[in-house]
Amino acid sequence: MEKMSRVTTALGGSVLTGRTMHCHLDAPANAISVCRDAAQVVVAGRSIFKIYAIEEEQFVEKLNLRVGRKPSLNLSCADVVWHQMDENLLATAATNGVVVTWNLGRPSRNKQDQLFTEHKRTVNKVCFHPTEAHVLLSGSQDGFMKCFDLRRKDSVSTFSGQSESVRDVQFSIRDYFTFASTFENGNVQLWDIRRPDRCERMFTAHNGPVFCCDWHPEDRGWLATGGRDKMVKVWDMTTHRAKEMHCVQTIASVARVKWRPECRHHLATCSMMVDHNIYVWDVRRPFVPAAMFEEHRDVTTGIAWRHPHDPSFLLSGSKDSSLCQHLFRDASQPVERANPEGLCYGLFGDLAFAAKESLVAAESGRKPYTGDRRHPIFFKRKLDPAEPFAGLASSALSVFETEPGGGGMRWFVDTAERYALAGRPLAELCDHNAKVARELGRNQVAQTWTMLRIIYCSPGLVPTANLNHSVGKGGSCGLPLMNSFNLKDMAPGLGSETRLDRSKGDTRSDTVLLDSSATLITNEDNEETEGSDVPADYLLGDVEGEEDELYLLDPEHTHPEEPECVLPQEAFPLRHEIVDTPPGPEHLQDKADSPHVSGSEADVASLAPVDSSFSLLSVSHALYDSRLPPDFFSVLVRDMLHFYAEQGDVQMAVSVLIILGERVRKDIDEQTQEHWYTSYIDLLQRFRLWNVSNEVVKLSTSRAVSCLNQASTTLHVNCSHCKRPMSNRGWVCDRCHRCASMCAVCHHVVKGLFVWCQGCSHGGHLQHIMKWLEGSSHCPAGCGHLCEYS
Repeated sequence: MEKMSRVTTALGGSVLTGRTMHCHLDAPANAISVCRDAAQVVVAGRSIFKIYAIEEEQFVEKLNLRVGRKPSLNLSCADVVWHQMDENLLATAATNGVVVTWNLGRPSRNKQDQLFTEHKRTVNKVCFHPTEAHVLLSGSQDGFMKCFDLRRKDSVSTFSGQSESVRDVQFSIRDYFTFASTFENGNVQLWDIRRPDRCERMFTAHNGPVFCCDWHPEDRGWLATGGRDKMVKVWDMTTHRAKEMHCVQTIASVARVKWRPECRHHLATCSMMVDHNIYVWDVRRPFVPAAMFEEHRDVTTGIAWRHPHDPSFLLSGSKDSSLCQHLFRDASQPVERANPEGLCYGLFGDLAFAAKESLVAAESGRKPYTGDRRHPIFFKRKLDPAEPFAGLASSALSVFETEPGGGGMRWFVDTAERYALAGRPLAELCDHNAKVARELGRNQVAQTWTMLRIIYCSPGLVPTANLNHSVGKGGSCGLPLMNSFNLKDMAPGLGSETRLDRSKGDTRSDTVLLDSSATLITNEDNEETEGSDVPADYLLGDVEGEEDELYLLDPEHTHPEEPECVLPQEAFPLRHEIVDTPPGPEHLQDKADSPHVSGSEADVASLAPVDSSFSLLSVSHALYDSRLPPDFFSVLVRDMLHFYAEQGDVQMAVSVLIILGERVRKDIDEQTQEHWYTSYIDLLQRFRLWNVSNEVVKLSTSRAVSCLNQASTTLHVNCSHCKRPMSNRGWVCDRCHRCASMCAVCHHVVKGLFVWCQGCSHGGHLQHIMKWLEGSSHCPAGCGHLCEYS
């Protein structure tokens, strides 16, 4: 929806009038540029190359430069620039490596003037000299920059950046001979157009490719750069070494950066992906944009201030096939929607809370945070009223310290370092992690690992030989999940409901008889046998250790059944007392008949072990079907992971995610997994556990996390002979012209895995060096150094 605000600006005799407006283009735009008098804008893309007049109410198409019957790659533009001295001169960078100049003053329909075909790959950027009418500079994907004199047919100089790709080139506004270039390896270079053999200065500006740069129109030495690391940095180039003055943190990769006219500390940025908005930042307030334009619905590809002396109008082109004029007055201000409160935990458990001073009541008993136990986490300084934004907000910071002996985060570090996440069977991983948690006093976590092992590695399969055991024998019982219970306390109808009636043709063999009026004796041949005279009231009990025993209750001491089911006072029946050598049945019977024996002692006395030669219970298979579906426990495990994450133990949630892998991944959405992973990795990096953090990234089940350690990774290699940096073109050093990666054992070039000694820099093939050091500790190159391989 268009906004109706209008602004009229007087600029030395000319007047700029306009409002926020947009027009639909025929195709997505890649770049835009404004002419000198701010009355026209050129839009270029793969399928569009047009000039629009900027009128008060709308954009009006004036000229279509894509003429001809056959489409040409020369018209597929990656960048466009309008000369600021000659209003009839344009230049475009084509995706096929051609630099094209256009003369709008030509009388014919085809305005194409000159073609320069010296670049071998896509040209990313073209730039006219600000004061020299015939000088044009280009930067290409082939790593070269070329300076063209439009009065000649070929380039006058070629600059090699020793890098794979040149992303941006910009002439300095104040220095006649200086231009800056940015590269994919994160470097920024300053060149003198009179010296194409070497750059004047080079420094690493960003962690990753640098996509754009812009010289400040007023401050001679200020250069703004933006990169894939989501940062915009302002550098002071007047010092001997480039000095970072300001750093703005954005939420996406920075594709374009432009200083705002007449506002020394303001600059505009747009993103290369994800974020469609345009932001105007005050570099002195790097975390909250001063203004935001939200008109586009796709990635913004080009931005330009309408006039070099007017800060009110901003033009932009986008992949949503639209051209917009933004009025600064209509921009939204994110600071008005910012949360005025902040909450953060420190590494050692301290809690910091910041809020407006008007919202925090004065407390006379509050003492200042001194940080005497360790280095303070936060530093609060008094605001200078002369500083910008000093009057906009004033916050009070409260820090709540943990007790010195009230626990710390050592358990987190120990757990992260000792946990095993891969390389072993699932059962061993669960047992190992349970042991680690138990040794650190985290019993609930240890029990969780044990339960995971039981669920996924011990599904309740009970060997038949263990089920057909004799009561009272020392063999271990195969029923690990059966609790102690007394059949007398069960509901009266339970036994009859679960009775196995062979006469009715019921073939269920996994049901245990619980009725005292019948006997269950099933042998291995699944045949019924004669019942014994021994009553069949049973008590299944847990014995301390790993053995369970089945005892027979004496009928003379049985309690009469209650007419109603009464809830017991205890959650579980009390354990009966087990002795190492239980007395014989006669002795227990005499003790039970004694009038001096209490009721509880009579119950104990009535527990007579059955003779080991008598097989009371014989079952040929498991008591329940162990063949559960794979996702039977998925809901339980998912709820467990959410429980630990909500409790703040993201370490447990991520560890279980990694170990169980596809077993639980499908039950938790990708966004939640990514949130858990990033939170855990952030904690690990705050504790400087870099190796553990890298292992978590490597083992991650989230695609967005697993690529974190694969981006912006650079290995700088120096020549082993002249110690100078190596280029990326091969194994021969550009300076000493010797092969740098020669194997010290076989004296051949190492084209694969190379290992070297950090002490003497000699090395070679991994297998050759390993075999050499098995018999000698001296360097195979003969330098005399004692090398060591571990």
